[in-house]
Amino acid sequence: MPLVAHTDLPTFERMKQEGQNVLPRDYALQQDIRELHVGLLNMMPDAALEATERQFFRLIGESNQIAQFYLHPFTLKELKRGAKGQEHVDRFYETFEQVKAQGLDALIITGANVQGSELSQQPFWRPLIEVIDWAYENVTSTLCSCLTTHAVMEFRYGQKRRPLGFKRWGVYSHRVMDRRHPLVTGVNTRFDVPHSRFNQIDREQFETVGCRVLVESAQAGVHLAVSPDLFRLVFFQGHPEYDVISLLKEYKREVLHYANGDRADYPPFVENYFTAQSEAILDEYREQLEAAKARGLPIPEMPEEIVAAQLDNTWHDSAEAVINNWIGMVYQLTHHDRRLPFKAGVNPDDPLGLRGR
Repeated sequence: MPLVAHTDLPTFERMKQEGQNVLPRDYALQQDIRELHVGLLNMMPDAALEATERQFFRLIGESNQIAQFYLHPFTLKELKRGAKGQEHVDRFYETFEQVKAQGLDALIITGANVQGSELSQQPFWRPLIEVIDWAYENVTSTLCSCLTTHAVMEFRYGQKRRPLGFKRWGVYSHRVMDRRHPLVTGVNTRFDVPHSRFNQIDREQFETVGCRVLVESAQAGVHLAVSPDLFRLVFFQGHPEYDVISLLKEYKREVLHYANGDRADYPPFVENYFTAQSEAILDEYREQLEAAKARGLPIPEMPEEIVAAQLDNTWHDSAEAVINNWIGMVYQLTHHDRRLPFKAGVNPDDPLGLRGR
């Protein structure tokens, strides 16, 4: 169903160029189709700000519910940004106060970059708690991505993430562990999900506080879980929203950190992601980079386009199916007045009637 371009946000034009169904606001208002208003609390740094918009907007726009989607990006003023990032936010983003005033049907919260290991010491910690607490009482469902999952599990459930001692970095096979939940209806029982993180919440931690694990990887751990009420909070540890080149961009960034002396070791390959031919090309590039670095010569350009042409996206269809199910559940449960998160007669502690399933 269509996204509605209700602001001048450049992401809407980018979506149109990609073939997405994006309606001008004036045209959308003429149609007798129910609206769904979805917030995006984007905490990503400037370099990933607009890419993250596109990734989540794309997944919402590809869901097939009969609704028009109004997307409301906002961020936290406590997150420091450069001039370009701040200009984008000031021009195109709403404030949290504006979001609260108009209400939301659903909310997505991205991850964020952190300094140090303690989440409670991050500048976003208290404002994020405020957003989560407001959303829990006023929004039908909130989807927490990666680091936000770790933060919410800590401040709401007292479960601190566990340092892995290494970076979990790659594309991993996952299995649906609980097929009864509507979030995984019609989803392949085994599918891939990208991960990129140094910490994780384990299955035992989710289950200790009554959360339900829906999707898990033998190698990468829990990907998808839900809060004890089975829908109010949805937790992702992986990054199903990633584009096919997202991990390649991360790999290139780490290589450049090494080349510039900001990283001591050359980064390993992203697991289960590059083809054997691509790894051979990248090994050859490493030799060229090492030689240039030893001689004090300019760093050669990575053969990014050649490698990108050999990448496969093995996760998007499943990601689209899960988001489609999530939007469908929001559509069924959300009251037409967005300030009332559940329809009359629905038990807010078991909105889907899943307790007996």
